[in-house]
Amino acid sequence: MTGAKQIMQAQAVNNHNIANISTIGFRADAVSFDSEPIYGPGYATRVNAVAGDSGTDFSAGTMESTGRDLDIAVNGTGFIAVRGTDGQEAYTRAGDLRVSPVGAVTTASGLPVLTESGPLVIPPSTVVSIGSDGTVSVVPQGSAPFAVTQVDRIKLVNPPTATLQKGDDGLLRLKSGGKAKTDETVSVTSGMLESSNVNAAQSLISMIELQRLYEFQIKSINSTDTNEQSAERMMLTS
Repeated sequence: MTGAKQIMQAQAVNNHNIANISTIGFRADAVSFDSEPIYGPGYATRVNAVAGDSGTDFSAGTMESTGRDLDIAVNGTGFIAVRGTDGQEAYTRAGDLRVSPVGAVTTASGLPVLTESGPLVIPPSTVVSIGSDGTVSVVPQGSAPFAVTQVDRIKLVNPPTATLQKGDDGLLRLKSGGKAKTDETVSVTSGMLESSNVNAAQSLISMIELQRLYEFQIKSINSTDTNEQSAERMMLTS
C-alpha cells in the first residue's frame, strides 16, 4: 500500500506541472523515488520506495514576443523581486506586469513589484517603458511626448538556485528567509514573456507511466490478499 500511496503523490506533482503549462514563468517541480528501509520488527531487508522532493527545475522556458511594453522577460538567469501575499520578498520569472488605477505596478496575479526602496509606484502617465536594467521611465500625463522621466528601477536578483525554495504560491524565496541582493548583471527584455518550462510531452508520458505503476501496485496487493486467503484455506483443510 505504501508504494501505491507514494506513486499517487508523484502523480499529484506531475499533474500540478501539467496544469501550469500555460502559466507565465512557471518553474516545474521535480520528484524522484528513493529507497527507505522499514524500521521495526522484521527482516532488515525490507525496503519501501518513497517519493521524495527533488526540488525545482530552473531550466529556462521559451521566450515569446508580445509587443506589450509592460511585458518583460529575464534574460538568462535571474529573477524579478515581488512582495508575496505573506508580505515577504519573493522572486518570480513572471513578467506580465500591470499598473493599477493608483499607479502601483504589479504582476498579473496582483503581487507588488519591488524596487530597492519598496513597491514600485508610477505617476499617471501616457507612456510607460522598461529598460534592459529594469529602469522604469514614463511620460507624465500632460507632458510633451519627449518629456521622459525615470521613476525607479525594478529589483532584479540572481541568488544561487541552491539557496532558493519554492512555496505553495509558486514563488521562490531564500531558504534562509532573508533578501537577495540586487544583481547589476541581470537584464530584461521588454515586449517579451517567458513561458512555463514544463515539457508537455514528457509530463504526459510520466503521467501514463505513473498510472501503470499504480495499477501494478494494486494488482500486487490483490495478489497478496488472494495468496493469504489460499494459505488460510489450506491450513484449515489440513
